[in-house]
Amino acid sequence: MQALRRSVGLLSRLSAAVPSWSSATLGHMQAQGAVLASHLLTSPPPCPLLTPVRTLMRYRTPNLHELHIRGPRKPKPKKLGGTEGRPQLKGVVLKVFIRKPKKPNSANRKCCRVRLSTGREAVAYIPGEGHNLQEHNVVLLEGKRPQDLVGVKLKVIRGALDCAHVKPKVV
Repeated sequence: MQALRRSVGLLSRLSAAVPSWSSATLGHMQAQGAVLASHLLTSPPPCPLLTPVRTLMRYRTPNLHELHIRGPRKPKPKKLGGTEGRPQLKGVVLKVFIRKPKKPNSANRKCCRVRLSTGREAVAYIPGEGHNLQEHNVVLLEGKRPQDLVGVKLKVIRGALDCAHVKPKVV
């Protein structure tokens, strides 16, 4: 009840503080307001995204209760490459095969299907001329991809685990 009395008292003080307008001035202001309102209703908005209703509903700041219900903001997950954020991965060769590169290049690129230590299967590129890889070999992989092979994001590290070094050319 006291709050109601306070608000009524505040309203009476505010109405006393506002200057009184003559009827001529009020009529002029109402006419201007009507012209302005009709102009706003007839003219299209400058951009549909900037209309007041859409802006209010789309970009409204949440209140404290909504922030409390939603909890703290969750960070966006970082985009990881073929090695899932690790420098190298170990894997077991499932199959060795040849792939053709994208349009301007023409070659036979040696690739292998590998089951990674994370449990995922991926295709890896075998660099260099000649290799000794076959099924069930254990290889070490890094996250470098050949630019002309589609879907290949890993590269076999030569000279590590079961993959032999590249043989030097005999002249």
